[in-house]
Amino acid sequence: MAYNTRNTYLCTVKKITLQAQNQFSVQNKEQLLSWLSDCVLLLDKQIGDIHIALMDDDALLALNQKHLDHDHYTDVITFDYSTAKEVNCDIAVSTDRVLENATLEGVSVENELARVLIHGILHCVGYSDKTPNDKQVMRKKEDELLKQFHVEHKSL
Repeated sequence: MAYNTRNTYLCTVKKITLQAQNQFSVQNKEQLLSWLSDCVLLLDKQIGDIHIALMDDDALLALNQKHLDHDHYTDVITFDYSTAKEVNCDIAVSTDRVLENATLEGVSVENELARVLIHGILHCVGYSDKTPNDKQVMRKKEDELLKQFHVEHKSL
């Protein structure tokens, strides 16, 4: 949607961006972002501005310490700015954790990256992983959406 204010057009661009802050390479990046976009729509939300940053363990640990006061490695942190109708967020992903988790779970790196990305999006639409029951519900929804990407994730 564009707005004309005299001779200046203001366009509300909504999109998903992905930037690697290290040497990590994403295969099928466009397919991954298209799937993530489809997932947001399947969750009955509109796509706002979704920024994904891929980084190493130390960079994500620094964010975890600074913003969440947690002193441990994690695979994904979501900074949620969503509204009732639209998903807006920053998602920070540790590629070190993605690589290790893929090996431990016996899945491809691309599948594990898709899992942590949808995990971040699910936080923006109200899913939590604070309790064992919450984790189970969230994992079930992750698996359901991963199947949309033709990914079969092994159960824990």
